[in-house]
Amino acid sequence: MFIEPRHRPGSEKGWIEVICGSMFSGKTEELIRRVRRAQFAKQLIEIYKPATDTRYHESDVVSHDENSLSAAAVDSSVNILLLYKGAEVVAIDEAQFFDHELPRVCDELAAKGVRVIVAGLDMDYRGNPFGPMPNLMAKAEFVTKVHAICAVCGDVALYSYRIKPDAQQVLLGEKDSYEPRCRKHFEEGMR
Repeated sequence: MFIEPRHRPGSEKGWIEVICGSMFSGKTEELIRRVRRAQFAKQLIEIYKPATDTRYHESDVVSHDENSLSAAAVDSSVNILLLYKGAEVVAIDEAQFFDHELPRVCDELAAKGVRVIVAGLDMDYRGNPFGPMPNLMAKAEFVTKVHAICAVCGDVALYSYRIKPDAQQVLLGEKDSYEPRCRKHFEEGMR
C-alpha cells in the first residue's frame, strides 16, 4: 500500500513518484486516485499526456473503467516545462510514449519543489524496458508496481502480451490487441 508523503506547499522539497506495471493493471486509475487526493487538499495540479495517445480522448487522461481528468496533450516532454504554470503537483500519464528527455523534465520540476506523479508501462510487448520508464524508476523517490490478472490462468500478471500480430514497438490498442499475462503464460506465448 502506497502511503502518500506530505507535500508542503511553498517548500522546495519536490519528488518523483512512478506508478508502473502492465496493461490493465490500474496505473492510470492509481494516478487519478492520487491526483484526486491532491485536489481534495486544494493543491494546484497540472496533468499531461502524450498527444499520440488518443485511444479514449484527445486530451483527457482516461482509465479503462472510464474515470477521467482533464489534461493537456503534448508532443514532447520539453513542452511540459513550457506549459508549466507553477502547480504543486504535476501528473503525467502514459510516460512510456514520451521521449527520453522526460526524466530530465521530471528532475527539473522536482527541483522546483513539485510533486511529480508519473504513470506508464514499464515493459513493452516483448518484455523489454519501455521508453524513458527505466530512467524514471531509477530517479524516483517512490516506485509503485501494480499488477493485473493473467488472462490465461488468473495468476498475478506483469506482462502485456500482444495478441494482435504486429512487430512495431508502439501499437495503440486495448483488449483487442493486448492481454495481461503471468510470466509462465507470457513466455509460452512468446515461443
